[in-house]
Amino acid sequence: MTSPPEGWGYPPVAATPPGGYPSPGAALAAAPPPPRRIDWWRIVLLIGIPVGMAASGSALLFYVGSKIGVTALVIGIVAAILPVPVLVACFLWLDRYEPEPLRYLVICLGWGATVATGVALLVNTGAAALVSRWGWPDWLVATVTAPFIEESMKALGPLLLLVFTRRRAFSGVVDGIVYCGLSATGFAMVENILYLGGLGYAANARQGGVSAGVAGLISVFIGRIVLSGFAHPLFTAMTGIGLGVAARSGDRALRWLAPLAGWLVAMILHGSWNLMSTLANETGKALILLYGYFSVMMPIFLAMVGFALWLRSWEGRLTQRMLPDYVRTGWLTPPEVASLATMGRRQSARTWARRVAGEPGAAAMRGYQFTATRLALLRDEIRRGLDPRPEARARTADEERLLLAAIVGYRAVFTGRDPRVPRAVWDGRHYHVSFPDGQVRALPAGDTPVVPVPVVLAPPQPPPRYPYPAPYRR
Repeated sequence: MTSPPEGWGYPPVAATPPGGYPSPGAALAAAPPPPRRIDWWRIVLLIGIPVGMAASGSALLFYVGSKIGVTALVIGIVAAILPVPVLVACFLWLDRYEPEPLRYLVICLGWGATVATGVALLVNTGAAALVSRWGWPDWLVATVTAPFIEESMKALGPLLLLVFTRRRAFSGVVDGIVYCGLSATGFAMVENILYLGGLGYAANARQGGVSAGVAGLISVFIGRIVLSGFAHPLFTAMTGIGLGVAARSGDRALRWLAPLAGWLVAMILHGSWNLMSTLANETGKALILLYGYFSVMMPIFLAMVGFALWLRSWEGRLTQRMLPDYVRTGWLTPPEVASLATMGRRQSARTWARRVAGEPGAAAMRGYQFTATRLALLRDEIRRGLDPRPEARARTADEERLLLAAIVGYRAVFTGRDPRVPRAVWDGRHYHVSFPDGQVRALPAGDTPVVPVPVVLAPPQPPPRYPYPAPYRR
């Protein structure tokens, strides 16, 4: 039987500001962000990218409309947009552990739909003209030029994001797949306008009227959307894997080789897909395309889905490896770390927080979970030694302090609110539990933590500072 050390009082529950997550309050104020310097490159990009995307998108709509007509353009836009919400929802679902900022997701989707499509259209059109002039076979454009320029441009937007956000936007391979997949989704949407509105509706309507145009539209929709709508995201996701590996690697050579390898695989898959379609058209044997679709592309697609699902839980598993450092120093409790392991546990924690603290509690729990995941990723970066420069290490230490301060603020909304749980304080080694007889007893953490039961924390020790242990390697 022991008494809690002096100063282990129970902190009051912090108030939640209207319409948002709770403020970390004094804890956050104690860790002010480092002074910012003007980064002119970022300012130019923030202005130039939206302007460039708007100009490219407008030019594309004008060009396509002049080629296929306004009616076919509208029909193509409506039909091409239909699969986009489904694909976007899949990528957002994949990114649920640590959702990326909405602005980055929108930029990647817009980049693929405007800049990447515009540049690819110019290059492919120019290449087709040159091939025709030189008397070379037309299939060279579809199997060589198109895969090269399209995969390069779709991946360029996420690559710029990786370079100019100093890896903060890329927490791993999942983020690379999401960013590149969204860029490819935007690209495929605009490309499908040409196929659905032009080749599907307009070309058939000119010969057989509206009914023939609708039939052609349905036929192209089944082929390009229902059966192969995954193609562009699948190809570019290979480059995304390379970018994600580069973002989490401390090896300089791997940072260059991984994106290059992913880009080459994306081009090979894209070129092979186009080659099968070209052979089927040239020979009149649709079995070539069907064989390639079911024996090559579908297995690759299913393997990629399985790989993505496995990666999706990587960030949950990472919290179980990284956050015990903060349990031992008293910043977190064992049940809290255990509650972050799976999406099911996280949802249970939100349900519990809503029960004990209402909607502000559920909102605070969401913020807490996202911040804790970001903290685990940051600790992983430290162990891997991703950036040994002194200024980068100081920036990382500042970010760690801000994340811990934010966690303190989020916890204050729901900690100690559950009337079914006895009062307890965690000191990094034991729980000091208040029993009904008025005594406080020290109990060790169980082998299987009960979740979610956030308890009051003792004044935590400072987090480990530099120098850190030898870089962690998996």
